[in-house]
Amino acid sequence: MTDTRQIPLYRTIWRWHFYAGLFVIPFILVLSVTGAAYLFKPQIDRWEERAWRGLPAADAVDADAQVAAALAANKGAAFHYYRIPEARGDAAVVHLGLPGGAMRDVAVSPQGRVIGSADPDARWSAWLARLHGSLLVGRSGKLLVELAASWAIVMILTGLYLWWPRGRGLAGVVWPRLSLGGRAALRDLHAVTGFWVSGFALVLLFTALPWTDVWASGFRAVRAEMGWVSGVQDWKGGADPHAAHDHHAMAAAPPPGHASRAPLEYIVMRARAEHMPAPAIIQPPGAPNLFGPPNGNTWTLTTLTQNRPLVRKVSYDPETSLEVSRSGFADKHVIDRAVGYGIAWHEGQLFGLANQLVGVATALALFTLAISGFLMWRRRKPDDALGAPPLPRDPARLKGVAAIVLLLAAFLPLLAASLILLWIVDRLILPRLPRAARWLGVARV
Repeated sequence: MTDTRQIPLYRTIWRWHFYAGLFVIPFILVLSVTGAAYLFKPQIDRWEERAWRGLPAADAVDADAQVAAALAANKGAAFHYYRIPEARGDAAVVHLGLPGGAMRDVAVSPQGRVIGSADPDARWSAWLARLHGSLLVGRSGKLLVELAASWAIVMILTGLYLWWPRGRGLAGVVWPRLSLGGRAALRDLHAVTGFWVSGFALVLLFTALPWTDVWASGFRAVRAEMGWVSGVQDWKGGADPHAAHDHHAMAAAPPPGHASRAPLEYIVMRARAEHMPAPAIIQPPGAPNLFGPPNGNTWTLTTLTQNRPLVRKVSYDPETSLEVSRSGFADKHVIDRAVGYGIAWHEGQLFGLANQLVGVATALALFTLAISGFLMWRRRKPDDALGAPPLPRDPARLKGVAAIVLLLAAFLPLLAASLILLWIVDRLILPRLPRAARWLGVARV
């Protein structure tokens, strides 16, 4: 049987897989660990707020008194929303914007006493989100993550080509032959794991794109041009200042400009009948929103649940507390609904615990791929070179590979930019650096 590794097409795709994998390995290790942890955001948040739950419920005061207590403890703060307690003995959480630009979640007991507070940006889940989305280095980190995600798609697609059985049996294709030991067992572990996780990994990568910078900006422009916009974009992504949940922008927003005669307690009573998924919040008239412009001249009930298909809004008249409007997930454009389903899946909340466990399994498989790929490279890497698969002598039959890469580049802008940079390095810089070219494995064999 002909060794497929000697076929020009196979060797070229092998090289693409090698370079893509080598670049994304460090990112996969970080993103798989942080992503798996962030899947459990609701549990992490509940653990951080454990002292705010299960309190005595006797002599409870109304919601207006609880908000007044939070404001009295934070002079000059603006009231942004009231989080409805999930159980009778739980504290209410009053979200405030402080004069200095910070935010504060203030816990108020059923009896109206302030029992604690937290900076939303200092929560464990918020730190995990920043590490996962931007590596804690702001926009430059966000661009790096987007670039890594683009090359990870290339890595998975080329890996599937290399995995393709080509007449072999199921052993080493569907299950690894670990009994072989050594390099063969490691290769099987890498290939078989890659096969089983590829679909889930591609879904994770594509559902992450709306949160990115460059891709998301282009996506938003296309949505606007095609008329796919229905309401405010309610996910963070791109350069639109209204697309992200910006705590500091919310804190700097002016206090509500519309007085309300209807007590908050009336709105809370109506809200409880809606059975809104937790965490359910009530925003006063004129308060800043998590996404988009400030709240209008109404009380607004909504939810911060990560399961986007369950999100809905109900607005109440500030004079009478009667309902004036409502909207839900079904009212969004089909494109936004697709993004909403993707976000809920990506964050592990679409199907509850089952979704979280699938996400953890996907992260573990990606971690296994990264470690096994690194070990395979280290075992075959010569001392004086990077160890890239050799270039084919005859690249004439590789137009199909170029077409696929160009198609991916048209869809992934940062991939296109990096390919242009690589072409400049290959054509203009490496010919002047023969030693570096040999180390990188550019010389044809």
